[in-house]
Amino acid sequence: MPVKKIPQRMCVSCRTRKNKKELIRIVHMPSGVTEVDPSGKKPGRGVYVCRSRACIEQAVKANRIERGLKSEVSKETIDRLVQDALQYTIDEADKGE
Repeated sequence: MPVKKIPQRMCVSCRTRKNKKELIRIVHMPSGVTEVDPSGKKPGRGVYVCRSRACIEQAVKANRIERGLKSEVSKETIDRLVQDALQYTIDEADKGE
């Protein structure tokens, strides 16, 4: 039986390839709304960020989310996205290690 391929995506911040399930997807939908997509199936243009606080903060600082989405995103929306995305982080400090 052939081995099933696991989808790979690249983090917009650190540029490393990881399994799609290991990343957070941020999507800009055709309706103009930008939000975190935990399912990875919402329609629209998406970017992927690692589940680490450092990658999320670096992506915001360098405007990589806006560049990847190819649309302007307001400061308030970015702040909301960061708060939503931080719920899905798996930093070492968060694990208590």
